[in-house]
Amino acid sequence: MIRNVIGSILALAGATAAVWSPFRDWYDGRHGRDYRVQDLFLGITGSGGPLLTSVLLPLAFGALIALLGVLLRSRLLVALSGLVVLGFTVLWMVRQGQAAGSLTVGGDGAGLGTGVALAAGGGVLLLVAAVVMSGRRRRDELDEHPPQEEDWGPYGSDPGGPVPYRDSPYRLGPHDDGHGPEGPPTRPGPGQRDER
Repeated sequence: MIRNVIGSILALAGATAAVWSPFRDWYDGRHGRDYRVQDLFLGITGSGGPLLTSVLLPLAFGALIALLGVLLRSRLLVALSGLVVLGFTVLWMVRQGQAAGSLTVGGDGAGLGTGVALAAGGGVLLLVAAVVMSGRRRRDELDEHPPQEEDWGPYGSDPGGPVPYRDSPYRLGPHDDGHGPEGPPTRPGPGQRDER
């Protein structure tokens, strides 16, 4: 339970970083929202495009998968979201390196910016969250390790379940109730005396 909570917090932080990253500088002061999705596959160009067709689209898709993974407590979905975010970030870095000749990191706003660091960090956080989460327990695991039953002493573990004295070793046949031919032992009623 605790692992799921910590993993969910890490996954949400990673998804937030991934979605926020296109609004920060990615390279030479150019924001991530200025890079089109098709630039990732065809090569980086200087022209921008609408926000919904920018790098934000695949990163928001990865964040949506992470959100579904947190809601369903699915480690697989959270890990997939981390791979999507990291994959598109690395693909952008490859394309940007091809367009610029090399990638540089500068402190004066030149080179790689904080947006790339946020996207890469968000992807790593999502992968860490998938490792930390315990996920949902499967049905076969529950069958292998059933929950401990409460001990009811000589009456068995469940008042409605089988108890030791219901099955008698002295049973004679399928219709015998285990008390012998005279039936169950009885005590004399309050108004009767045992005259022997």
